[in-house]
Amino acid sequence: MSESAQPAAKDQPAKAKPPAVEDQPFEIFVPQLLIPALAKEIQGYGGAAAELAFVQGAMPVVGSECWMIQGELPGRRRFWLCFTKPDISSAKTVALAEAGGQPSLLESFLIDEKKMSLALLVSRLVQRLNGQKWLGPN
Repeated sequence: MSESAQPAAKDQPAKAKPPAVEDQPFEIFVPQLLIPALAKEIQGYGGAAAELAFVQGAMPVVGSECWMIQGELPGRRRFWLCFTKPDISSAKTVALAEAGGQPSLLESFLIDEKKMSLALLVSRLVQRLNGQKWLGPN
């Protein structure tokens, strides 16, 4: 077999792996990927749609500036997922408030995770809300 007839596998560049959705800039990832995925997962529990907003403002309870997803569920139950920096891997906290109340406690959120992913953020936040019995027919 001549050299020209042999496959040139070594000469071909390796196909580049597409970037992970989590590699998107924070200001794109949260409103375009995280919020829609969170809304869909919450609705999957059979309840009414959550009102979700991506804002920068004062973190509940402590008042320091942060980026956050503010959410309101039926019955005026509210939650905040706060990012201390504009980075999904930054330190995160969750605050919850029953109807008419104000949050009084910040909970650390996903502090032991080495790699942050869209699926992990969505599943753990929805798990936390469901643990409050705030989703679906709980």
